[in-house]
Amino acid sequence: MEENREWQAKWIWLEDSPAADAHDIVYFRRTFSVPADLPCRLVVDVSADSRYRLYLNETSVSAGPCKGDASTYYYETIDLSDRLKPGANVLACKVVHYPFAANARNASSSPASVWRSDRGAFLLNGELSGADGQVCERLHSGPSWRALRDRAIGYQAESFTLFVGGAESADGSRLPHGWQRPEYDDAGWQPAVVVGDTHDPTWGALMPWQLTARTIPPLYETERDFKRIVRAGRMNGGAEQVRHGGQQAAAEGGTDALSLVGHLVPAGETHWFELDAGAMTTGYLQLRLAGGKEASVRMLCSECYEYPPEPDGRRIKGIRDEWREGKALYGPTDAYIAAGVGNAAEPEYYEPFWFRGIRFVRLEIAARDEPLILLGFNYRETGYPLEVKGGFACSDESLAPLWEISLNTLARCMHETYEDTPYYEQMQYTMDTRLQILYTYMTSGDDRLAAKAIYDFHSSLLPSGLLQARYPSVVPQVITGFSFFWIMMVHDHYMFYADAALVRRYRPTIDAVLAWFDRRIGDDGLVGRLPEGYWQMIDWVEEWKALYGAPPASRNGPLTVINLMYADALNKAAQLNAWTGRGDVAAEYRDRAARVNAAVRDTCFSAERGLFRDGPHAEQYSQHPQIWAVLSGAAHGEEAVCLMDRMLAEPELPRASIAYVHFLFRALSRTSRYDRAAPLWDIWREQVGLHLTSWVEDPVWQRSDCHGWGASPLYEFPAEILGITPAEPGFSRISVAPRPGSLRWASGTVPTKAGPVEVAWRIDDDDRFRLRIHAPSGIPVRVTLPDGTARELPQASGEVLTCSYSAAPH
Repeated sequence: MEENREWQAKWIWLEDSPAADAHDIVYFRRTFSVPADLPCRLVVDVSADSRYRLYLNETSVSAGPCKGDASTYYYETIDLSDRLKPGANVLACKVVHYPFAANARNASSSPASVWRSDRGAFLLNGELSGADGQVCERLHSGPSWRALRDRAIGYQAESFTLFVGGAESADGSRLPHGWQRPEYDDAGWQPAVVVGDTHDPTWGALMPWQLTARTIPPLYETERDFKRIVRAGRMNGGAEQVRHGGQQAAAEGGTDALSLVGHLVPAGETHWFELDAGAMTTGYLQLRLAGGKEASVRMLCSECYEYPPEPDGRRIKGIRDEWREGKALYGPTDAYIAAGVGNAAEPEYYEPFWFRGIRFVRLEIAARDEPLILLGFNYRETGYPLEVKGGFACSDESLAPLWEISLNTLARCMHETYEDTPYYEQMQYTMDTRLQILYTYMTSGDDRLAAKAIYDFHSSLLPSGLLQARYPSVVPQVITGFSFFWIMMVHDHYMFYADAALVRRYRPTIDAVLAWFDRRIGDDGLVGRLPEGYWQMIDWVEEWKALYGAPPASRNGPLTVINLMYADALNKAAQLNAWTGRGDVAAEYRDRAARVNAAVRDTCFSAERGLFRDGPHAEQYSQHPQIWAVLSGAAHGEEAVCLMDRMLAEPELPRASIAYVHFLFRALSRTSRYDRAAPLWDIWREQVGLHLTSWVEDPVWQRSDCHGWGASPLYEFPAEILGITPAEPGFSRISVAPRPGSLRWASGTVPTKAGPVEVAWRIDDDDRFRLRIHAPSGIPVRVTLPDGTARELPQASGEVLTCSYSAAPH
């Protein structure tokens, strides 16, 4: 969003920058004095290209900038007034400029989700002022700042992960230890050089950084210790000698990781430890040492113990926290060479700049001529400050861990954007994000990260009319059908928040996306074969493995599922336009949807099989077109019910994976077949048995052990088992329609715009279903009991509704 403000600060850096395709790290300092007898105030606005961490008097106070792009380059505002101390103070900032590259190969050593220009830059706007507003000292970035280029840290080419960036290799003897302290001597540093203004007030030339205030809260950072040592030992002639660990130690729960504090590695020896964080998490590794000059320290981050990958890339993992012969930890490894300057009072400290996905870490220390003492090894957990206000409990104890693991999965995939996987990519994809947003709405009611995601993908619009599949990203990608998920995001937001201004803002982008598909309608009324240059991924299905999730029918002509998703998007766009005053456009979109659905029925339906083919020219079938036929309205009423029954009666059909099962749930719900979904929960129960603490990406490649789209229980349990959904936009009218299935009781809460909705139901021994609802004052509730009885309540404040109940057979 364009801003109209005056900046006093200048973008600064050092002269003689490395080539644009190399990392460049610069440290900045600005000392100032706070009068002892004068209360002072200091608020700063700060940004950098590409990432920064800002300190005040050695304490980290901000990290950023928030992920954006060249047209929306974020800055953070931090009030430092309470952190000032009388006398000498220092603002210190480490800035990493990532390689400027237009392709994945050159960007492979840096996070691809972080935007960057062709040069590094740092900006800080701030004035120290007294209580009366009088300026004591101007601290704006400019030549008064001191700067030092880093010569200690290098970046490895990325391995094992994808798009997160390569691990660090750091030489501690070349680091400016203590540089964040006021008393540090920076006499050998250079004055910073102004490399740019924040804007061109005369000619309107656009700067590389279009500054915009951060729109989401800062990420939290919390100190954490590892829960246990799984295995430990020494290296002897290149072979491991295990002093603790193996299958017995794993079964016994390992050893307290705090026992590492004070561990001595004698000169010439190599010791290693494999540590368990207790659950999948994200954080910054922190290493504290004493002595041990030139010792080598290696820190490998991993999701699980696993066997070596198969030749085709498929992973074999088994029980995730179980070591047995042949299994090991795999992952990127940060490397550090100790300077030997630390002691018990002032440890030598090292922290890799970027956070990692962590469940297990292998720490390996090789001392050289001096012994080394490990004074500390832990991590600082980080993530979006998700405040969980919703809850769920029920009579089936096997569903309880599904809720808790889903919460952890969602939280781990929320930072400055939603993320597909915090370990492998840290990229925001449209399909993943649409689902994660729904899970967030149902558990916290917080739409700030969702609103940013909607804006992010809007910003990715290509001139042709399609949206990029992942964004922000310096490696552009299009997955053709993923643009529909963005329209779903806008529709979901209106259903939960009734924000008409947000819809009006994005109507032109919705129009552009739908027009792209409309231009590809052929004589048969279908969106035709899609461009070869775009990925036609639909779902991670075993039968579609050869085309990486794309149905083989995509090579022969139109895809049925794309046409049905297009019809569904048209219907949702029609609603959005009707709700915001564009009735003619709404009518046009409804008409286009009806024509596409009719064309699909005419060309893609097999009367012999009673199913929709994957394409009009392909005798191939899967669950996916059947699902979208129901959701788009191509099949409705009894026809849709029969379609779902036929689909479920053919178990050999390629099935919706954990990534896609949300849409299967919706189709079953719409056709009153939701009770048939009960066996699907075994997908998650099996993962609990494998000791996963977050949900896997897919069953085909078995790559990621933490993928946000798998947190389906966060939507299904409250929306279906409790039955709480918005009956009208913004929860101005609430629908409660529980689906008990084989459960005997369930209770929980959904946060809404108007306040929490609490539902509790129970089936008594006499098979009477008893429902109690507490809804926000003044909000009407439409209740549908399991026997089909409907009630309209002007207010739900705890009265009990009953009906007879008989569980449907499975």
